[in-house]
Amino acid sequence: MNAVLVSVAAFLGIFGIVYVFLMTRHRERIALIEKGADASIFTDKNQAYYPTLKFGMLFVGIALGILLGNWLDKTYDFSKGVAYLAMVFLFGGLSLILNFLIERHLNNTRARE
Repeated sequence: MNAVLVSVAAFLGIFGIVYVFLMTRHRERIALIEKGADASIFTDKNQAYYPTLKFGMLFVGIALGILLGNWLDKTYDFSKGVAYLAMVFLFGGLSLILNFLIERHLNNTRARE
């Protein structure tokens, strides 16, 4: 029963945060439009954004972290929690750093064109 309550609470918390963020952004943009300003001031026209690359790399990094955590658990008898958690965060973080470097390179080559 506790697991169900924790899952529902986590889902409601995440949903609430996303809802408040989106509604606040919407209200800001509506207020700008009412004043005659354009809502495009929130976007950076010089920067290319590749969300599919970022999420793809993050999920591949997490999968590699799970696999390496499993390997560490089986081979070196690490604690399961430590092995899995450490490797997921390590490879997830490394994939996001690598994504940043790739996007910076793509933005620089696009700016030169």
